[in-house]
Amino acid sequence: MSGHRSPWAWIPTLYFAQGIPYVVVMTLSVVMYKNLGISNTDIALYTSWLYLPWVIKPLWSPLAELFGTKRVWVTVLQFFIGAALAGVALTLPMERAFQMSLAVFWLMAFASASHDIAADGYYMLALPQHQQAAFVGVRSTFYRLANIGGQGGLVYLAGELTERTGSVVQAWTWVFWLLGGLFIVLALWHGLILPRPLADVRGAGGAAARGLVAEFFAVFASYFKKPGILVVLGFLLLYRFPEAQLLKLATPFLLDPVSEGGLGLSTKDVGIAYGTVGLTALTLGGLCGGWVISRVGLKKALWPLVAAMHVPNVAFLVLALTHPTSLAVISAALAVEQFGYGLGFTAYLMYMILVASGPQEPATGRPEPAQPPRGVAQQAPAKPGGQSTAHYAICTGFMALGMMIPGMWSGWLQDHMGYAPFFAWVLVATVPSVAMAALIKIPDGFGKKVE
Repeated sequence: MSGHRSPWAWIPTLYFAQGIPYVVVMTLSVVMYKNLGISNTDIALYTSWLYLPWVIKPLWSPLAELFGTKRVWVTVLQFFIGAALAGVALTLPMERAFQMSLAVFWLMAFASASHDIAADGYYMLALPQHQQAAFVGVRSTFYRLANIGGQGGLVYLAGELTERTGSVVQAWTWVFWLLGGLFIVLALWHGLILPRPLADVRGAGGAAARGLVAEFFAVFASYFKKPGILVVLGFLLLYRFPEAQLLKLATPFLLDPVSEGGLGLSTKDVGIAYGTVGLTALTLGGLCGGWVISRVGLKKALWPLVAAMHVPNVAFLVLALTHPTSLAVISAALAVEQFGYGLGFTAYLMYMILVASGPQEPATGRPEPAQPPRGVAQQAPAKPGGQSTAHYAICTGFMALGMMIPGMWSGWLQDHMGYAPFFAWVLVATVPSVAMAALIKIPDGFGKKVE
């Protein structure tokens, strides 16, 4: 290691920086466009397309191996993300703000997905294996703090600025200028503080491209030769089929006036109820789900976790039918739904690890309970002699695709049905998820902690 630094000096900020652009693209964009008066149909359709970079991320991940070092990729991409955040701020006061800001979000999404690849690769090069394991909880915690800070703190700030200035456009412009400045500072910090691992060498460029591409397609082909691959793909695409639709309409439902079927919350209230209370419950649910699997194994825990994933969606239907005015009641309902989601999603994460590990590897091991449930940038621990890391990356691509496609039509569906019938449909949409859960095969004891 050249230029050794304490991991505490860069891991928290690196993974905080990894979480911010994802939550901006996936969540803040929805809140902002709703505040700007964009229809639910357009919000759901166009922001769902922003998942695409994470869907196809495995296709361009070899570029980070061919050109430059991981350290250079990390710092350059952070400068680019900072510029893109400032670009959103510049486009908002313009006449065609929706189209122009959406184009900048597209660029930011590709940069964010690429940053995920570089940051995770750098993490594995900059730390010895025992420290990689020790800091898994740290990186996951700061990724989650970025989500809470973005979905909770920044949404609250946008609401506060709107009330002070009387202008939604001005409020969100200031929020994105603030974010752009923050990311430039992070890029400068990491340019100075990130260690220079001796293993982080410059790629061979075009000379090595042919061999790397051939290896890439061989890995891809081996993934699709896995036993029962159609069931695997069906589960990856359909397990979150109801949640993919609900997620895009949750914030618009909270913000829409009661006369249009929503709850009529202010932007600040949404930052508290959904962005802070809800995400905290989501994190706790993920921790509890990991603990359950480590105690009894994924096979025994599967159906309770599937139920925990889908049954709490009833909370949105109840809210749509009763329209409570108490922020505490609404926050409690959202906490129940998000806690259940966190519980159920651990089963999905563990199944991806099972698929990635392949039949040649042990079907035991302790789960990683602190994985950020909404992110798609996570990678399974590399296993000697296997292709598990690459296969896990392919799994995350299908995970993102399973969120993107149902989300695209959800806004149109809600606009035609209304909120209460839409949330009733979300409950019906659990059938494909349950059917695929019944078809997957899980070895006895997989995920159970071995003393």
